[in-house]
Amino acid sequence: MTLRWVATSVLSNAAKICKRDSFGDLSIGYRWGFPEQAPIICHLISQVSTTMFTFLRTWLDRRIIQRSPITELQWTTAFAAIPLLQRLTADEKHRLQELAILILYQKEFMGASGLMVTQPMTLSIALQASLPVLNLGLVGYQGWTTVIVYPAGFAPRRQITDKYGVEHTVQSSLSGEAWQRGPVVLSWDETEHGGIIDGHNLVIHEFAHKLDMQNGVANGFPPLHVDMDSGEWVEAFSDGYEDFQGQCNRGKDIGISCYAASEPAEYFAVLSEVFFERPDILWQHYAAVYDQLRKYYRQDPLARLG
Repeated sequence: MTLRWVATSVLSNAAKICKRDSFGDLSIGYRWGFPEQAPIICHLISQVSTTMFTFLRTWLDRRIIQRSPITELQWTTAFAAIPLLQRLTADEKHRLQELAILILYQKEFMGASGLMVTQPMTLSIALQASLPVLNLGLVGYQGWTTVIVYPAGFAPRRQITDKYGVEHTVQSSLSGEAWQRGPVVLSWDETEHGGIIDGHNLVIHEFAHKLDMQNGVANGFPPLHVDMDSGEWVEAFSDGYEDFQGQCNRGKDIGISCYAASEPAEYFAVLSEVFFERPDILWQHYAAVYDQLRKYYRQDPLARLG
């Protein structure tokens, strides 16, 4: 029996005894004979159990980090291979490394098409995946366990049904994808040089989809922080998306891949890549979108450019 299991059990039991019955009454109040105090008791139970779970989770995470077998030399080599990360402060690099250790512990990395996934490969992926959540934590990456790595692009076959109800088999070439409640799939040839600061980063792109999927299918509208205004997000992204589609339709290249114009989910994911790699370009063309991403990711990559 692990401490994490104990904490989860406490939270589960607290939820059960504070569940409302068919009349809308808290069962704990009638079970213990003081219905008027039930809301207060349930609030206290919730606070205590949540605090307990947070404490144990933090304690367990610290143990995982402290027991990591990865050496400082291996980390130094991994950081050096990703120029994008050189913009970070020493404190940011330290926290990024800790997040990467937890990702390596929580996720299984599997090779596909005969690819042998090595430690340098997993370190590179974990570090790049940690950058978007540097100031958010790993809660946005929960609910799935696997990262699949192909040596190069892959072409899965899928069955789709058109508007007339006719089923078709389609096959599309991909460099990466993220499945709702499923794995992240990456091609190593695109991932290996993902941090060379060219505005493209496959790992950030696919993990941004995972953040977007926290409240359902990817649609360019991830769950926002309580201090963010959803109306401002919708306005900035809707106006930016419409303008960008026009730019692409006219064949104008502004330094952002026109794949972002294919649908709102891809607009969010592609602009997340640009936000971290080329924030100057995003700020120049879509300052309102940049500002929303700055609030969402709680980072200001433009400031890192000096």
